[in-house]
Amino acid sequence: MTLSHSPSPRRWLFVLTILVGSFLLFQVQPMVARMVLPKLGGAPAVWNSAMLVYQALLLGGYAYAHWLGRFAVRRQAIIHVALFLVAALWLPIGIAQIAPPGPGQEALWVPLLLLASIGPVFFVVSAQAPLMQRWFAADARAGDPYYLYAASNLGSFAGLISYPALVEPALPLAAQSWGWTAGYALLVILVAATAAARWHGRAEAHEAGAATTEPRPTMRRQLHWLLIAAVPSGLMLSTTTHLTTDIVAMPLLWVLPLGLYLLSFVIAFSTMDRLTEIITFIAPAVLLAVGGLALLSSGGGSMMVALASLAMLFVVATALHGYLYHLRPATQHLTLFYLVMSAGGVLGGLFAALFAPLLFDWVYEHPLLILAAAALLPLPALLPWNQWLRLSVPRARIAAAVLVAIAAVASWQMVRGWGGVLEGSTAAWGIALFVIGLLVIGWRWAFVTVLALLMIGVGGWDTVQESFTGARVRSYFGVYTVTDYPAQGQRRLAHGTTLHGLQRTDPAHRREPTTYYGPKSGVGLTLGKADALAGPRASIGIVGLGAGTLACYRRPGQQWTIFEIDPVMVDIARDPAKFTFLSDCAGDTPIVIGDARLKIAEQPAARFDILVIDAFSSDAIPLHLLTSEAIGIYKRALKPDGILLIHISNRFFGLEPVLAEEARARVWTAAIRLDPGPADDDLSDLTGSNWVALTATPQRMQQLTGGIRPRGAAASDGAWVPLNARAGFERWTDDYASTLPVLLWNNVIGNHDE
Repeated sequence: MTLSHSPSPRRWLFVLTILVGSFLLFQVQPMVARMVLPKLGGAPAVWNSAMLVYQALLLGGYAYAHWLGRFAVRRQAIIHVALFLVAALWLPIGIAQIAPPGPGQEALWVPLLLLASIGPVFFVVSAQAPLMQRWFAADARAGDPYYLYAASNLGSFAGLISYPALVEPALPLAAQSWGWTAGYALLVILVAATAAARWHGRAEAHEAGAATTEPRPTMRRQLHWLLIAAVPSGLMLSTTTHLTTDIVAMPLLWVLPLGLYLLSFVIAFSTMDRLTEIITFIAPAVLLAVGGLALLSSGGGSMMVALASLAMLFVVATALHGYLYHLRPATQHLTLFYLVMSAGGVLGGLFAALFAPLLFDWVYEHPLLILAAAALLPLPALLPWNQWLRLSVPRARIAAAVLVAIAAVASWQMVRGWGGVLEGSTAAWGIALFVIGLLVIGWRWAFVTVLALLMIGVGGWDTVQESFTGARVRSYFGVYTVTDYPAQGQRRLAHGTTLHGLQRTDPAHRREPTTYYGPKSGVGLTLGKADALAGPRASIGIVGLGAGTLACYRRPGQQWTIFEIDPVMVDIARDPAKFTFLSDCAGDTPIVIGDARLKIAEQPAARFDILVIDAFSSDAIPLHLLTSEAIGIYKRALKPDGILLIHISNRFFGLEPVLAEEARARVWTAAIRLDPGPADDDLSDLTGSNWVALTATPQRMQQLTGGIRPRGAAASDGAWVPLNARAGFERWTDDYASTLPVLLWNNVIGNHDE
């Protein structure tokens, strides 16, 4: 590149300014997501909505940078620094005080809250990448400025990764906010310095590099940019949703797709041309091998599948972004190029985060975006057999059509023989489809068709069919499927691939609690003796409805209230055609819809004798329900001698130290019931579970447990044992809570098939 032969004064200053600005952008995103937890909680869709806001603000910043380019650099600098100072009125970063969302309004409320909280600050900082490149190119010796976009995404990646790894575990939110404010002040100084370095630059028409008057890119070319940018953006979000819904509900998983998306820009817009070419060359094969699984809805929680999905995202994003870099215009149209790219990012985000959950009952946006990638990717022929055979163009096209017809037969054979796994003859047909896909890469229509046929063959037909049964429904908080298993006499509710509820279908046993809620579980032991603990009119609060399993612990005279955030879950539990726990045992129980923490805060003080917290969807951790402030809300809602019961069963987090430290700080008594579940899981509907009981009075704990036993007590006899405390563990608050200290790394790295 000309860059290496044409030194530019103050190049380091522009690189540093871009790095700092991008670092700040991707520090503020997860920081604000943490701040908003007490107001809404965690769900993949919340992060996707937040990403959509960030992309929209980024588009606004790029549009502003494009508009600013019509002025001389001096005027640009004055306007830009002035805007920085105005946006500083929103510092330090905090959450705006607006009314909480009504049920079903979360998809609109999250963007509104984020816009009110950080909109102006994010807007002005987001203009850095294109604006600094424009100012950089104002010097005749600067050379190609596009490589600075690689530096921008490198800064973004560093900001993103460093937050959960370094910042969140070390600093409370207030300190994070003030630290970010200091970084903002540094950025203002750097922007002023870069402006000074180009103070004598002129307007766009007079800038160096504009001497080559390349005509404005056509609308067709701009539309091409738009689509190429939209697909990786949407694929990044759909991969996040797909993994957290149907592969592995792994903590911090959302960081990985976004980080790989940013790294793809670093490679594509840098001088690593050879690496980009290699990745582009293998991209079609990767799409076939991994994208072929995209319609599989029963893939289970395999870490190998998760890693393969992430690898595909990285390869496809790098190939498409490399193609964008290849199509880049002359410097005079730089800001237009980035504006259209940003619009593409928003378009992909809108489709994946906003429209798809409304249009589809499953994560169909993921396979659709993979097919769109196949339609846009450069397709270098891996096996140019038509050239080897010296076939004419018409004959080669006919041969490709024959191969597609064979692929259709292979796909149908896979559908007929599909048993949930890729093995035997099904695997052989799948390999045949893969090979045909490699052979027809030279014909885009054929390649896209074979990829779609492979998706249908590998479990896709079952996934599509289920959309017509009414058994599956999608909400803002996830995908729920109700499935009958006649051989086992069961009906199951799945959230993605995680079991969310189970009922026996034979009338004699359909009221019996199952899964985590059996009679020997902590919640079963507690609710089973509620009359003895609090009298026949015991007041009981349940957070988290699920299939309504706990309802059959209710006894006549007891006053129950259930809190559930997802209206769709209420519809499922109340529908006797799906589950009958509620209709059989507690049909008149009031259900309060909304975030439990906010709704419990609205309850009268000292209302509940027992409060059960069972709101952990899949393996995601709603931090805002375990902080000191949240426990304080529960305490207010409980009677002075009330019992707080929290479900902490989890594959990825060991949460005992969190509650042990909270009990120590409040001088409460705490114990845990470690129910191992049945000896033979195949012959039972019960599941092992961990339930923590906390009380302000030792006497009430004695009544509940009959005495806390030593930690090594037999698990099968209903023993309650002390919590595992950890020396030096810091109490979780709304201002400080990090999941890294309680992450079970062995489980994260291992395999999690369910």
